Order: sequence, then structure tokens, then C-alpha cells
Amino acid sequence: MTKPLNSQRVRALAPENDPLKIGMGWTIEDLDRPQILVESTFGDSHPGSAHLMQFVDEVMRGIKDEGGRGARYFVTDICDGIAQGHDGINYSLPHRDMIASMIEIHGRSTGFDGGVFVASCDKSVPACLMGLCRLDMPSIVVTGGVMDAGPDLLTLEQIGTYSAMYQRGEISVEQFAYYKHNACPSCGACSFMGTASTMQIIAEALGLMLPGTALMPATSEELMQAAYDAGRQVMRLVEQGIRASDIVTMKAFENAIMVHAAISGSTNSLLHIPAIAHELGFKIDAETFDRLHRGARYLLNIRPAGEWPAQFFYYAGGVPAVMEQIRDVLHLDALTVTGKTLGENLDELKRNGFYDKCERHLERWGLKRHDVIRPFDNPIGVDGSVAILKGNLAPDGAVVKHTAVPREMFSATLRARPFDSEEEAIEAILSHRIEKGDAVIIRYEGPKGSGMPEMFYTTEAISSDAELGRSIALLTDGRFSGASRGPAIGHISPEAAVGGPIALVEEGDLIRLDIEGRVLAIVGIAGQELSAEEVERVLAERRAMWQPREPKYKGGVLKLFARHALSAIDGGYMKVED
Repeated sequence: MTKPLNSQRVRALAPENDPLKIGMGWTIEDLDRPQILVESTFGDSHPGSAHLMQFVDEVMRGIKDEGGRGARYFVTDICDGIAQGHDGINYSLPHRDMIASMIEIHGRSTGFDGGVFVASCDKSVPACLMGLCRLDMPSIVVTGGVMDAGPDLLTLEQIGTYSAMYQRGEISVEQFAYYKHNACPSCGACSFMGTASTMQIIAEALGLMLPGTALMPATSEELMQAAYDAGRQVMRLVEQGIRASDIVTMKAFENAIMVHAAISGSTNSLLHIPAIAHELGFKIDAETFDRLHRGARYLLNIRPAGEWPAQFFYYAGGVPAVMEQIRDVLHLDALTVTGKTLGENLDELKRNGFYDKCERHLERWGLKRHDVIRPFDNPIGVDGSVAILKGNLAPDGAVVKHTAVPREMFSATLRARPFDSEEEAIEAILSHRIEKGDAVIIRYEGPKGSGMPEMFYTTEAISSDAELGRSIALLTDGRFSGASRGPAIGHISPEAAVGGPIALVEEGDLIRLDIEGRVLAIVGIAGQELSAEEVERVLAERRAMWQPREPKYKGGVLKLFARHALSAIDGGYMKVED
């Protein structure tokens, strides 16, 4: 070893260290080995975590075979799908920060020399990335892959649509039950390009996963092998002294954002990537995404914006295949967990048969790689997938996934229909009180308002309605599921809870939406268009009358999160330092 192991330094400082570890089954020889934290979100919480123990076991075996000693730690995550429709969803974003803090506690309180982090889903993967950056030791990520699609390629993001159809009386209870009972036939992340799939891809794009291992089918033998290989590789990182900060550089973040543009990744990435960057002292904001997405090629034909379930992403060559198509805009000299650069990894994959192995999966479906991952010169779109809108409604910014917005809604002037909770808004939509040309506004749902829950059911109620999905917009200081489709603009900042302009909007105000112009603004009052000066005069009068609401949560985690969370446009993470 080039420097003394941290585990041995801590061992020398704490004489109780040896007997306590012997008491749980370590041998005398184990005490002298490099000691590796194996942190996972395993638990019976949802399909993205219930299967992770098998990968933990393979990681442990790989560490042992390479001469190390692994230690299993667990911090189970929750599922946004199971938390939907009740106050449980308010805990979704805050629990990302809590998992990251537990990883910090586990890593700092015991002397480890490296870490392997095993997770699959929306908040657990970014939490692991935040935690390993905070620990800044030799680290590698193993993700739990993606679940299989159901009959007729049924996938979970379609359930929201079927639920809205059932509530409108368009399908029977028997049909709805069939869809619910067959949408999740295996463990793994949900099989569409939602936040879980996006963040698995981001972890690899940052250089923290073995090449080609993100979003493998959760039931595949290849994923078991990848977990074993990761256990062996972390030992080499320890030997070489390669820490997380050597890999996760600004070049790595720019690579990840370019991949995000190519895959039309979840808007929640604009919460997670800035939070990860913050752990290493980098500033990545919404403007960074807007700048890098402009002119970027959007290539991926995967649901919800595309045609195929997410398992087809791996069949088409996964992250490496996307990177090959956008190779000219990537930092190929970025270091990765292989100890080699990104460019060296991509070249090696072309030589070692990786793509041939993947394409054999596609052949069973009669597909070619370009059916799933379009070539650079024949993209689905040429302006990335997200845009940052600003104006007097969102002075600090708002986020829209424009690849999911019907073209006829790229530019529109809409009537404001404000609601102070998602429950009120969705009831108005399903009871047909929302009409063509309305802007449904859901406020007091930002980080400080209610923990920033996602508005999945509302977006599905809109997008599943043939007329409304192409004629209204949803505006909120909350966020959306990665599965959301349609004209949805989120992360409006400042949020209503701190007196942002979204709190001042009244029924009948006119809202101007211009995605290409990057504008979101109040342009009229009570149905009448006014000059910018006249609008501002009315808003100033309303602002003088506005009173902050009593905090929704007066204790516990959500009070703590509301007190310390940044604005959504800045990442929505808890900032506790001065």
C-alpha cells in the first residue's frame, strides 16, 4: 500500500476495535486486511431494494477473493410509488438527504478504506452518490438494475394513466385490476426512463460504475457478475489510492449532463446532480443544464417519452452506446473506477465483445440498436430534453422537460387556475372543471412548503385526457415523477411558502408560456393583458397583503428539512453549514 490504511489507523487508536470485531465473527487475519464498507438500501420496502442482498453477497465475495474484508451496512429507502396519494410522498425528497447522512455516519464512525454502494432507485442512488462523495474514499457503485416488463410490455408508469381512465369510467374495475397485478413482474427499478433509471445511468456517466453495468435487467446473470467484479475492483482502487474526488470532477459532471440530454432524463436530476456536486464543492445550477442541453442530441427511444421499456436500454448497449454516439462532446480524459479514462473504457468495450453480447438480446425482439438508441446524425431531437424558464412568475427559474410537451403547447397564453394543494387540483381535473386554455397551478408544494412531493397523479390525469393533454399546462413549485408526460413545468422558484410570485397568482390571471424563448411570466390580470409595469404594480399590491402560512409540519424530519432545504432551482438539498 502507498499509505497506511485508514482502518489500521483507527484500529490503533481504539483498542476495543479488535475484540468487538472478533465478537461478530471476524478472524485475526481479517483485522489486518483492507476493510470495505458495503452499504446498501436492501429491505422489504419495494422491488428496487428487496433483491439487493444477492448483489451485496457477490460484492462481499469479490472483496474477499481480492484479499479484503467487507462489512455490510444497511439504510433502507422508501418507494415513491408506494408513497403516492398520501402524505408519505412528502418524505421522498427529504429521505435522500437522510440516507446520505447515515452513509456519512457509517463511514466516519468506523475506519474504512473503501466502499461499495448498492442501490437502485429514485432517491437511494443519488443518496449513495452524495454519501460516497462526502466520505471521499475509494468507492464504486453497483445498481440493482431494472425490472422486466409485464405482458404486452406493460410497465408501471402506465398505471397512472389507467387509474385516471378508471376514475373517469373509461375502463372496468377488472381491466384496472389486471394492469395493477401485472405491471411489476420482477424486482428492479421501474422499467421506464424515470428518475431511478436516470440516476443509475448518471452514476455510470460520472465514472463511478463499471462500464456498461447501469440498468441491466435485475434478473440477469450479467448483473450478478458485475457485483462480484465491483467487489474486486474496489480493492484495486484502494491499492491505487483513487478516491471519489479523483473521479467525480467538473468534467465528469458535464459528461453526465450531456448523457442526461441524450436520454431525455428525469427532471429530478436537476435536484440530485447539484446536491451531489455540492458534496465536493462544485456549483452546478439549473443554468448549467440549460446551457449544456441547448443543441444537444436527444437519442433514446425509451418510455415514457419513447417506445420501449427500460430493459431495452441495456440490450442496445447501455451508457457506452449512448456515449459512443455523443463521443465528440464528452471529456474522454475523465478518470473512472476502472483506473482508466472514459475514452480508454469505450475503446476496450468495442474490442471485448460487449456490444455483440448486448445485441443478442435485441435479436430476440427483432430489433436493431438504432431502434432504441438513435444515431447522432438521426436524433429524435436536437435541443436536449430540459429547459429553464424565467420571468416574473419564476424569477429564479422553473424546469420543463420539453421532450414530453406537445408542440402546440410550446407557446401559449393561459388562464390561471391556482390551487393550494395537489388534492384540490386533481379533483378539479377529474370532475371536468378544468378547461382548454387553463394553467393549473399547484403551490405550497416546494421544499419548504411540504417537502416537495411529486405531482405524478395530476400529470397523468392531464396527459391521459386527449384534449387536456394538448391544451393546458401544469405549473408548480413542487416536482414531477420521472414518468410524467405532458405540459408540466415544475421547480418554480422562489416557492410559494417563502412568498414567491406563484403565491400571488389569482384566478383568471394570464400566464405566458414560451419554451423556446425560455419564458414563464404573468402577462395579464383578471383575463386582461397588461404591460409589464402594470402587472408588477398589481403584484406589488398583492405582495403587501400576502401572509406566510403556518408551517405544515411542526416537528420531525419534515420540519428539519423545511428549515434547511435550499430552493428547488438550487437542488433542494439540506444546507446546514454557515
